Amino acid sequence: MNNGEPSPKNSFLRSYGSTVLLWLGIVAAVVVLLHFHVDKKLIAVMTLTLGLLTKAFAGLGAMVSLLPVVGPLIVKLLTMPFFWIVNGLGYFVSVIAIKKGYTKEMVRSRVLTLALLVGILIGYILGHLLPIR
Repeated sequence: MNNGEPSPKNSFLRSYGSTVLLWLGIVAAVVVLLHFHVDKKLIAVMTLTLGLLTKAFAGLGAMVSLLPVVGPLIVKLLTMPFFWIVNGLGYFVSVIAIKKGYTKEMVRSRVLTLALLVGILIGYILGHLLPIR
């Protein structure tokens, strides 16, 4: 009855097993560090650094997006503020640059910000179009 196809559970573990183990390790490390009264700011910096270097946040986002209907909405709600912050910082820098007379540099920074956002968007689209195997 199986006809050689992996069960959904095995398929999930094959795809996200390393991410699940990574997050279990991160949670265990945080619990141990909190138990030994390590500074919470240091724990936060270490967790963010480890999460970014190992792509743990991307894996967590991919697992959350597997939830029907609400998963993609949750991921969008968590990622949109990043674009707002980057865009807001660009406007803030633009205002300061215009007041100080740095119009050339202001245009360059806005172009770089736009290029960053377009690059992230293209990477997101290509990541969903191209299968990773």
